[in-house]
Amino acid sequence: PLTRKDGAPFVGFQIVVDAGKAPPDSANILRKVFHERQSMTVSNHHCDGSVANIIDLRILYPLQEVPFFDPLVATAINIKESPGQSNLDRIVRAFHNSASCGEVSRNLSKLRMALEKAWEQFIRDNTGRFSADELEKDRHLDYTMRTAIFEGHLDRGCNSYGGCERNIIALTIRNRAREHCSKRQGCLEQGDYKGVATKVSQYNIWDEYLAQVTGLTSCFLRNDLVNAVYNDYIRLQRMYEQSVADIESILFGGDADLQRIFPGASLKDLRMLRHYYHAPAMGKCFPRHDGVKYVTGAIAAKNNEYILIANRRIRIDRQAGNGYLFRDFIVRPTDEKDEVQIVDNYPGFVVDGRRVNAQRLSRCVPYGIPGACAGGEVGRYRRMPPWHRSGKSIELSCRINDRGENCQNGASWKSVTVGSSCDTQMRIITGVE
Repeated sequence: PLTRKDGAPFVGFQIVVDAGKAPPDSANILRKVFHERQSMTVSNHHCDGSVANIIDLRILYPLQEVPFFDPLVATAINIKESPGQSNLDRIVRAFHNSASCGEVSRNLSKLRMALEKAWEQFIRDNTGRFSADELEKDRHLDYTMRTAIFEGHLDRGCNSYGGCERNIIALTIRNRAREHCSKRQGCLEQGDYKGVATKVSQYNIWDEYLAQVTGLTSCFLRNDLVNAVYNDYIRLQRMYEQSVADIESILFGGDADLQRIFPGASLKDLRMLRHYYHAPAMGKCFPRHDGVKYVTGAIAAKNNEYILIANRRIRIDRQAGNGYLFRDFIVRPTDEKDEVQIVDNYPGFVVDGRRVNAQRLSRCVPYGIPGACAGGEVGRYRRMPPWHRSGKSIELSCRINDRGENCQNGASWKSVTVGSSCDTQMRIITGVE
């Protein structure tokens, strides 16, 4: 096997779709290839002389989703346009329906840059139609709305928790650009909501690959995407409609708007809030099991036979030579807990000791939250971020016009609290330094 000095494996690969030239049907091409190769096995991991291209396995293994392309613009007439809830909302919708936005998804790579160029073109084309201030605010509003929707839990749809979650995400963007502008968090000047929202190290949904597969840079507010065929777009449109008024007020309003949207919260806490985390998405850890390791890529050997361990967990049993005997540690997450199964799929194989260690993970707590509710069996453990102790955990309440997870229910106003001591989904930390 081919490895670096630290044991990181390289693997051979073939180009199925070139991201720089990917046509819209590349999604179907990849679906077909994924389906075919999921059933493929090899008796031994050896590279022969036919391998032309190699890649670090850690770069390759996350690439498991098909690309996202907007459908072609419908030519049907009498498409009903949404009037919008404010002037800024109407301009954002005009951008989504513009030829400039339509150019973004013609290519699959460099989507962030394509969206930026599209907004620059839209601003040039509409300078006489809208004021410069309106156009600039709209660009910030569009980027913030995209980030709030896709950074939140999409499966919550239009329920009250999902709407409050999006408001909280928008508040962190507001505060990073308005109350505490820092280049480290993407802010180049006060009010740079776009720069903050697209800082990949802070909101990783803007990563090149994730942007390719999620629809983050799509024109999801297009008027012609109201047909039932486009249910996913309709859902995104309704999530946007549910949140845009609040988020516009969060970005461009004053203190009274913040206190109206988050009733009962301390204004100081609201203005200092820049950090949150989704506990279920944090690093999995298993304090009830010794020696559990997540392996991005490693080789295991038994005499002259080799296996490739990639993107999975193992449980170390005992040291053997320069590595460890191990078993597969299979985790099946459910809404309530992580179900675990330990299986000896490769008896006698020794995993490369350079890629694993026996060190226990720190900051591993029930559900990944400090002071979780006591009582009952703990369903999962997660790691807390290192900065959580430098701030203060708070809870925020919102009053949201709830339309359910499918966004199709009749609207009804509901109050919801996010970040309470028993909330295992989202943690809100204010005042982090």
